[in-house]
Amino acid sequence: MDSVTAAQGFSALGSESRIAVFQTLVRAGNGGLPVGDIQQRTGIPASTLAHHLKFLASAQLIVQEKQGRTVINRANFDHLQTLADFILEECCSEAGPNHD
Repeated sequence: MDSVTAAQGFSALGSESRIAVFQTLVRAGNGGLPVGDIQQRTGIPASTLAHHLKFLASAQLIVQEKQGRTVINRANFDHLQTLADFILEECCSEAGPNHD
């Protein structure tokens, strides 16, 4: 993952509302949720929710799949793991020796 893609992913989570939406989808697991269920669980108005979902989808944090007239939204767990790996990749690489 490059720094630009990582920045987009972390930036997309830079809103309390988007974090709430994303956590709702994480809790829902791989089955995901339709927009109406996300709205009911978060209390975010439909027009605002559509904006947040678009933002999360453009950052690859969620995947949207149309099933008939319903759009199912799922957390993109693979991308989330890649973001976590990116930020932790060099964890402690410059830490000095342990001086207890």
